[in-house]
Amino acid sequence: MAQARVKARSPRREPVLGERFSVFAECLLTGVWIAVACLGVVTYPAAFAAGARHLRRRTAHTAGGVREFAADFRAALRGGWLVGLAGWAVAAAVWVDVHAARAGLPGGPLVGAVGLLALIAAAVAGTRAAATWTPGAAWRPLFARAVRRTVLDPAGSLLLVGGFAVVVCSGWFVPPLAVPVLGAVAAAAVAVEERYRHR
Repeated sequence: MAQARVKARSPRREPVLGERFSVFAECLLTGVWIAVACLGVVTYPAAFAAGARHLRRRTAHTAGGVREFAADFRAALRGGWLVGLAGWAVAAAVWVDVHAARAGLPGGPLVGAVGLLALIAAAVAGTRAAATWTPGAAWRPLFARAVRRTVLDPAGSLLLVGGFAVVVCSGWFVPPLAVPVLGAVAAAAVAVEERYRHR
């Protein structure tokens, strides 16, 4: 009797397990696409936006591959390169703050800590904005709404900070592993936004 129940249950579990592994594999592949698209230095917001949109299509069981990713990337790049440039400007300002803190300037440690927190918050908000991007959407309002969600949803924001930490640790210990893990961060951003939307 018990064996019959196990046999009856097993066909239901296998498709779910297969689906989960399929999504995980798609995340890793998307990470490679994102990494290649980020080679343009200021193209990382558009790369994450295209990656997140691809993963949204995948979880919605809508067809799409590298061609659709490339089309989304080109569309997101129209205003996304300015966001990428602004991100590098913020990173440069934080770099100056950290060096000021190391030089022993008065108030340097406080300014350095505030700068690092601001950089992390900007990265989370930018990732959340990219996760909700759709073709034709303007980046400025997307980012403004993402900043609001970053503050109002601290649990989701901390999940993304954890994702960034995984990428950094992966790159530190096994550098090639950081590339596919980027897709997992994009998937985490999509999941965080879906969670926030359903609340």
